[in-house]
Amino acid sequence: MSKSRNLPLLLPGEPAEFLVYDELERCPYLPEQRARLPFRLPVRALSGEELDKRLEAGDRRNGPLLYKPSCPSCRACEPIRIDAYRFGLRERHRRTLRRGDRELAIEIGPTVATEDRVALYNLHLETRGLSQTGPRMDLEGYRHFLVESCCNSFEIRYYHEGRLAGVAVTDRGARSLSAVYCYYDTTLSHLGIGTYSILKQLELCRHYGLRHLYLGLYVEGCEAMGYKARFYPHERLVDGKWRVFDKPPQTAES
Repeated sequence: MSKSRNLPLLLPGEPAEFLVYDELERCPYLPEQRARLPFRLPVRALSGEELDKRLEAGDRRNGPLLYKPSCPSCRACEPIRIDAYRFGLRERHRRTLRRGDRELAIEIGPTVATEDRVALYNLHLETRGLSQTGPRMDLEGYRHFLVESCCNSFEIRYYHEGRLAGVAVTDRGARSLSAVYCYYDTTLSHLGIGTYSILKQLELCRHYGLRHLYLGLYVEGCEAMGYKARFYPHERLVDGKWRVFDKPPQTAES
């Protein structure tokens, strides 16, 4: 995409969207690849039905913007979701739920930007080796990334001994939840907060009568994204169609 192209462009749809960025860049998941992630800004907030349609088409959200990988030579990114009513707990999930329910307190509320959230977010990136070259997230960057939204969004807060231990930013559609981003205190890795959060979001889906939990992108070859495919059965959007993936029978349960 040429940098001389005039943006934004108004794209038709319901609602219409402005194309605000569309350039080739270094892939954030596979550094050896070149990525194209066009960012679009809806002209108004999305309804639950409108969000569902975009999630079903493979869209993700970053702040108020939507995007979908459109890379020229790579198809490693596959949107992934879990059917909340087909997913069955395994013993390791039950252990994680029992431990989390015993040691963590949960609160659901609106997304907010605070200094303790920013500090926890940066700590999570650094200790998991996910930080990219560049400055640490600041309060304004956090607000743009995880508080500003184009749809109905909320956060699930996890507390350990009265201290904020994790946050899961989540979008709600008419038939689904979308796990936008989860970060947590990695010194509490024994609690498995990342897994626990997905399991609690699946509980919320069933509580609200929603069908799917979207987990974002599964990226083959990206270790940091590999955990998503370990929730079985799950569905991945491959060549425009959602395909069910069941755990191979020869893979041992952990």
